[in-house]
Formats: sequence, structure tokens, C-alpha cells
Amino acid sequence: MKTLIFTLFLFIASVGFAQNNYIVKTEDGKRVLLKADFTWEYIDLEKPETGSNVAKQVKPLKSTTCNVAQNFTEPKLNKKIQSQLKRGRASINHIKKKVAKDYNCTVDAILLLSFSEQKEKGVYHFCANGTKVAYKRMGNSILKKGKFF
Repeated sequence: MKTLIFTLFLFIASVGFAQNNYIVKTEDGKRVLLKADFTWEYIDLEKPETGSNVAKQVKPLKSTTCNVAQNFTEPKLNKKIQSQLKRGRASINHIKKKVAKDYNCTVDAILLLSFSEQKEKGVYHFCANGTKVAYKRMGNSILKKGKFF
């Protein structure tokens, strides 16, 4: 009887861990990430162009160099949100350390240009070694913007 209960418990636990995230396309061509916790989010915010007669539009290249004034000061972040993020090691200091590690420079050389921050997510634009970079935070995970994994 004990082995039957143990086997049943093991089977139920393995089903819970076997769920994965799925990427699906909607009817209008947008890609959606379906998560195992029954939430979803758009992957592509732009609708992909379809058809063979559609001409590709060339976008001008964005400048990747930082043109920062001498008296530029970093914008102030919300202290309440930052204190909550400090517990999960996702505060601005932790993000700057990650940027410094990725770009082989010191934390002092990283300059916060702009940000959009909420408790659940945030987008941060930095100047690292004279290069504009963007990082995003989802919960306590910090990724370079544009990377999925």
C-alpha cells in the first residue's frame, strides 16, 4: 500500500514538472509565449509582413555611441521599488554589475541614461564604454534587451 501511494505521488509530481512554455502564432501573425503558469505575453510587438510582393523597408541605423553632456546626472529611481528588488538581487546596483561584467568595465563607468520601471518589470538604458545598451528586468531576472534566453 505504501509503494502504491508513493508511486502515485511521484507520478503526480512529475506531471507538474513536465509542463513547458509554448510559442504559438495568432491568426494575424503575432507570436505569443504561453507560459506554464497560465499567463501569456507577446513576443513580437510588430506584426510580421507577409507576401512576396511586399518591399522590404530599410530602417536607418541607430547611433550606438553615447553622446552625453558633461553635466549629465543619472535619473533617480523609486526607492520603494529598489528596496524590494534588493532582496531578489535585481536592484540598479546589481544590474550595473551585470552590465559591467558583460562589457568588461568597472561599475563606475556605467551610466544610467533612462529607465522605465515597475515592480514586476523594468527597462534600463545604459552607456557602457561609450556604447548604448538596454537591459530588461522581468521579476528578478536581468537580460540584455533583445535576447530571449
